[in-house]
Amino acid sequence: MSSYRTHTCNELRLKDVGKEVKVCGFIETIRDFGGLVFLDLRDMYGITQVVTSGKENVVDFASRIPIESSVCVEGIVRKRDPETYNANIETGEVEVVIKNISVLGKRTKMLPFEVNSNQEVREDLRLQYRFLDLRSQKLQQNLILRAKVLQYLRTQMIEQGFLEVQTPILTSSSPEGARDYLVPSRIHPGKFYALPQAPQQFKQLLMVSGIDKYFQIAPCFRDEDARADRAPGEFYQLDMEMSYASQEDIFAVMEPVIYNTFTKFSDKKVAKYPFPRISYNEAMLKYGSDKPDLRNPLIIIDLSEFFNKCTFKPFMNTTVKAIKVTGHMSKGFHEKMLEFAMSIGMVGLGYLEVQEDMSYKGPIDKFIPDELKKELQGIAQLGKNDTIFFIANSKQKATELAGQIRTELGKRLNLIDENTFQFCWITDFPMYELDEHGNIAFCHNPFSMPQGGLEALINQKPLDILAYQYDIVCNGIELSSGAVRNHNPEIMIKAFEIAGYTKEDIEKRFSALFNAFQYGAPPHAGIAPGIDRILMLLAEADTIREVIAFPMNSKAEDLMMGAPSNVTKEQLKDVHIKLV
Repeated sequence: MSSYRTHTCNELRLKDVGKEVKVCGFIETIRDFGGLVFLDLRDMYGITQVVTSGKENVVDFASRIPIESSVCVEGIVRKRDPETYNANIETGEVEVVIKNISVLGKRTKMLPFEVNSNQEVREDLRLQYRFLDLRSQKLQQNLILRAKVLQYLRTQMIEQGFLEVQTPILTSSSPEGARDYLVPSRIHPGKFYALPQAPQQFKQLLMVSGIDKYFQIAPCFRDEDARADRAPGEFYQLDMEMSYASQEDIFAVMEPVIYNTFTKFSDKKVAKYPFPRISYNEAMLKYGSDKPDLRNPLIIIDLSEFFNKCTFKPFMNTTVKAIKVTGHMSKGFHEKMLEFAMSIGMVGLGYLEVQEDMSYKGPIDKFIPDELKKELQGIAQLGKNDTIFFIANSKQKATELAGQIRTELGKRLNLIDENTFQFCWITDFPMYELDEHGNIAFCHNPFSMPQGGLEALINQKPLDILAYQYDIVCNGIELSSGAVRNHNPEIMIKAFEIAGYTKEDIEKRFSALFNAFQYGAPPHAGIAPGIDRILMLLAEADTIREVIAFPMNSKAEDLMMGAPSNVTKEQLKDVHIKLV
């Protein structure tokens, strides 16, 4: 194999008994029985047990090597006694009797934590010593999974006729939903490059260039706050774009890619395609979220109109959402749900329990007239032993809170099948929304085609206009956003005008794209599933950081490399920057 080794630590079997071999790896454990020393040698492929021959000098030397040192062992393979077989490792029927052992890299510092231990280790410590953390079998398996998934995604895209094209990392700043990472120019004082939030404009320019089907494993850079399914700074996506394509064409390409990938790399049940199509409005109404977890069978209903007929003032002239739950609830369940509701900003959580005689029991029972109880039963499809929870607030807030209550009820009542991947498309997003200042702003992607084209932009109210935009969602996690692109300059000018941009703004901020569209652009559409999120789901990891080799922490710090870091005055001078 090499001058250092003839086999990896996972290759030796009974067929190799009697062979002289060389194996290398890290010492995981040392067991000294006084005159006989056993060492477990580990590399990224597996573990091999090696044992001293009884020679005093070898025993003494081997017993003193610090664990996690890198060593090379030469010796003879022998069969282990049947009572000492180790069924937990693939090499468990054999061991190597040491003829010679040499230290290739000695550990000279105390370990900050045990590698491959079941002990809980603070994440900041793990990230600071990520090179040690990555020695663990779990993280190495995640990296192997990542490599295999990337290769498989590439293969599938190429088989469908897509051309892999790399796009620039240093580019111009553009408003794409997050803050840019800026890079000052040395050659052009006072000017800055931006790291791309996505290859959005470049892939559309490729369509104008006549590249019919493009893809790449694209790095994206966004200055965003971290969360469990979002890495601050840098992340990767399967970026793709097609010419002469509609929304359904994108679905037809992407559904088998997603389904095949999840089926190949997971033992869980994967829902078959075509995936359900759910409009944005329907998703918000039924699930309280534009990324619903379809494993959860609970559905939200709107009872605002019904409660306007009742005498319960907190529920009158406001939005009231309700969730019906069927089944027995343990004692104290309602109190625990109330605690959760208050933790997410609710002042209370009303509920009613349906008794065996179809009477109601609960805090708001007395506020519902008897003649309306039958009506509530019909609207909510209530049956014996059902419980219905109520969420009241402004329309937007009630929808959001109901979605969180739905999710929590699903978890607490064990309604979610953890052994399943459920996908859906969320479609028909609003083209515009109101920002925090009450101004019209793009809701999803500024480069999307409005449904109805120019006529819709001219004749409809902005907040009523829908766009050809779509997300793919898996188990409550958004994997990807995509859209049919706005390739018509006239429609683009009007769309941006409604959001407060002038034609001059477009020509300045999107000069290449806007200019290119004057030269006959084909209609095109695309999508970009997040690779890190796909891997997080496949690896059943708690956070996205578990499937990234060298992630930043939640504060966008690289604790291992010490980034971000201070730079010298000379470096700042080179790029014409002075710190105040």
